[in-house]
Amino acid sequence: MKNRITLLQVIVHLGGWFPLAQLVFDYLAGRMSINPIQEIEQRTGLAAILFLVLSLVCTPLNTLFGWREAIKRRKALGLYAFLYTCLHVAIFIALDYGFAWPVITDLILNKLYLIVGTIAFLLLIPLALTSFKSSMKSLGMNWIRLHRLVYLIAPLVVLHYAWSKKGDLFHLRGDISKPFIYALIVVFLLALRLPFMRKAASALRTHLQALFRKVISTPSGPVRRGPPSAKNQIGQPEEKKMPG
Repeated sequence: MKNRITLLQVIVHLGGWFPLAQLVFDYLAGRMSINPIQEIEQRTGLAAILFLVLSLVCTPLNTLFGWREAIKRRKALGLYAFLYTCLHVAIFIALDYGFAWPVITDLILNKLYLIVGTIAFLLLIPLALTSFKSSMKSLGMNWIRLHRLVYLIAPLVVLHYAWSKKGDLFHLRGDISKPFIYALIVVFLLALRLPFMRKAASALRTHLQALFRKVISTPSGPVRRGPPSAKNQIGQPEEKKMPG
């Protein structure tokens, strides 16, 4: 069936709402830290990064393993990334600074990590608004060019996260373990999109498929042999010698 619901689809949507549901549960249960606004802001930001990275994983999964199902879930993962980004920004503006626009504007213009984060957020908006099939048809090839902005957005988001922590990612000092891991993952995923890397990945996929077919086509179990020939059978009478 065309609209058949798949297991991966269920996992993606359940996983997409899980961070928000957990956040609401922890808040109602009084399980937040001493600064709940900061914790909510940080957790929504981390969820946004996670789903953005997962959306980048979909294409390599298809390239390496031919998993078309992953490509179909890329849009949902990207939209969940945008959802948590919007929550992250809304909490910063409404709860953290109470819509004090002069203060917020001054912070954004003077804090490097906020400049980078704002640029990433603004670039995400057109991607989210054009993530539907109608936009794909109307924009044509421009849709592909537009959505390649994600290759710029992902590094900016990781940089925003790294600079917001108390550490120095470039000199490997301070609280940088999570930003460093995300940075390595993003660099790896973007490297896989380089033409020569895509070609190598496709060649590896073809080789693995051929190897898999060879393995499953090899007969298993002991090889059956035919009955022994008459001259090798035990107890077989010897041939009579012809008189000379």
